[in-house]
Amino acid sequence: MKKEKNCRLGKVGGQAVLEGVMMKSGDNVALAVRKEDGTIALKKSTFVSARKKNKFWNIPLIRGCVNMVEMMRLSFSTLNDSAQMLGIDDTQPETKFEKWLDKKFGDKLMNVVMTIGMVLGIILSVGLFMILPNVATMGLNKLVTSGGGTLPSFVQNLISGLLRILIFIVYLLLVSMMKDIRRTFEYHGAEHKSVACYEAGLELTPENAAKCTRFHPRCGTSFIFVILIISILVTSFINWNTWPQWAIIGTKLLMLPVIVGIGFEFLMFAGKHPNPVTRVLSAPGLWMQRITTKEPDASQLEVAITALKNAMPKEFPEILTEENEPEESGEATENDPA
Repeated sequence: MKKEKNCRLGKVGGQAVLEGVMMKSGDNVALAVRKEDGTIALKKSTFVSARKKNKFWNIPLIRGCVNMVEMMRLSFSTLNDSAQMLGIDDTQPETKFEKWLDKKFGDKLMNVVMTIGMVLGIILSVGLFMILPNVATMGLNKLVTSGGGTLPSFVQNLISGLLRILIFIVYLLLVSMMKDIRRTFEYHGAEHKSVACYEAGLELTPENAAKCTRFHPRCGTSFIFVILIISILVTSFINWNTWPQWAIIGTKLLMLPVIVGIGFEFLMFAGKHPNPVTRVLSAPGLWMQRITTKEPDASQLEVAITALKNAMPKEFPEILTEENEPEESGEATENDPA
């Protein structure tokens, strides 16, 4: 008989934040953060995707690009909220520059800082994953050309793609050595374990979640790695021996929406249809999660479970009791991403 599909697959996902976890299920978003005094602060909101508002944005390939933009907005908003919910001591005297920023931007200061950070992150990404591999590949080709030969175009495309993957791995290894990042990676592991516990149909407790895997096929790490691999295949038509550098980089940037769309469709399919083929194809991305996820402790699992349950109030109605009603909670405002 045909095996019954697990109806829990793909119903909830999230991300690690500063000392906490954000979970999203349908339109519900729940952010749980462990404060310095040991309590868990919780904020609940709603996030309605453009894919629900207009069928055009839910067309295959297009929906992948829409999802990436929306998740970037939600991610930065969530990181901002987690920083405020932590209640970090701000009694230190402000510098003149900080006072000027506060006077100039007021309550919008954090949004400005996050926007600047996002822009710088995009510039850094283009430099590291587009320009640097291309320049290195062309430099290698010049060395070969000076010796009387030349590298075929498909070989140069492959070398450039492998260099991007190598840079990505080295970058993850370096940032994982930072204490604060490692702790965030532990919450990343807690997020995956709690989702795996739910999808397995087990009672959501730190003890049960600790036994579950911290590797998940729908992880953002896997998404980036899949995109890096797909980009090698999609841009294989580029002629490295005749096209100028600006045309190669420009074409790759223009092809990025197609690459993102294909990667999104693959991850969604792999996450909902576990089988030998999807497991093999998902394996490289799962290997990368050995870097971006670390084993969490019971307190971190408790935070992740709190976020998951509050993102799924219909499945877990017990969260509405007064005992665990958070001090910091709120409904979405019109400024929330949608």
